[in-house]
Amino acid sequence: MPTVLNIGPYRFFFYAGDKDEPQHIHIERDAKIAKFWLDPVRLQNSGGFSRKEINQMQKIIQEHQIYLRENWNEYFSG
Repeated sequence: MPTVLNIGPYRFFFYAGDKDEPQHIHIERDAKIAKFWLDPVRLQNSGGFSRKEINQMQKIIQEHQIYLRENWNEYFSG
């Protein structure tokens, strides 16, 4: 599970088994994990986060979308 970004209380990561799915990112805080598709950025699973936190995470993803997609491509190209 490579972590590609840490911002505030959030850890952004991939699972090694995600290769066959469209580009996406998992976001973890405490015991909650949300999932967002990366192109276009949209929520796939809220993981129990509040709407306010989902909006915060979506904004972070949009700001770092290119970086996250590049990391996805680098990690899964091998």
